[in-house]
Amino acid sequence: MTWDALDQPSTFEKARRKEAYRRFSRLVKRQGDSTLVPLDELQQRLRMFDQSYVGIRAIPVDAIVGSADRASDFDNRFLPKTSRTRDRWKHLERSFPAGDFPPIVVYQVDESYFVVDGHHRVAIAKTKGLATIDAEVTRFRARFPVPRDLDMGELIRLEQQRLFLSESGLERARPEAVIEFSRPPGYIELLELVKLHGYNLINERQELIPIDEIAADWYDRLYLPTVEAIKREGLLDAFPNTTEADQFLWIYQRWRHLYPEHGPVSLEDTVQTQSREKKKRLKGKARRALSREGTRSPERQPGPPKG
Repeated sequence: MTWDALDQPSTFEKARRKEAYRRFSRLVKRQGDSTLVPLDELQQRLRMFDQSYVGIRAIPVDAIVGSADRASDFDNRFLPKTSRTRDRWKHLERSFPAGDFPPIVVYQVDESYFVVDGHHRVAIAKTKGLATIDAEVTRFRARFPVPRDLDMGELIRLEQQRLFLSESGLERARPEAVIEFSRPPGYIELLELVKLHGYNLINERQELIPIDEIAADWYDRLYLPTVEAIKREGLLDAFPNTTEADQFLWIYQRWRHLYPEHGPVSLEDTVQTQSREKKKRLKGKARRALSREGTRSPERQPGPPKG
């Protein structure tokens, strides 16, 4: 360690201020917390399996999203939440001013990493903007892809996805099925629809039907045709922040609302009805916009720049 290293200012106070600003901003905007994802909760919710040792290699710093046991000390960007980490932080900065730290220890799940040992080294690397850090890696496998930007909200959504596919029987009947909601409660609502479909199917056939067969029938006869109709009518483009599953539930809710008046129409017909109504609303908005443009006074109409 050189005297120059001792003279370098620590980044700790800057990181603490940034964490405080972020916490205040979340309170003002009423956003959820920024808890660092705990590894044990990930294991419990996603039921990871098949552990294997990878070895030491450089990993992307921005792919480190969680912790094995220090989730209370850092937020989800590894900013320090308390001052008790200051001494350790400053000691590491003085000892390794170039960021050439000894390897940290991590678990890998898909493209995301969870720190077992080396939280302060990761925090400093993120604060300094380092692209990679050496790590001793052990890999876990999970049933669903774990994104790099994983947070607690996304973890809960992934758990609900896993529970839906398992409890509905769709995981076994149609393992290729991909059903994604933008919000976790969607899976609970969809599971109720699959159960209702099973009840109706049993009454129709007058016999007991295995849950996997019910799931396959629901997926093939209701879900897929409705999603195909949604795509044909361009509703996914019209509502870009929604998923296919979001829109399937919306169409089903509209179908249930229209049923007393219009009778037993299909879900595909409901898609077409909603598409026509949306096009009418868009045309109406366009006409009103043109009408407002035409009634502008000449003085207020834009013209070529003067000069």
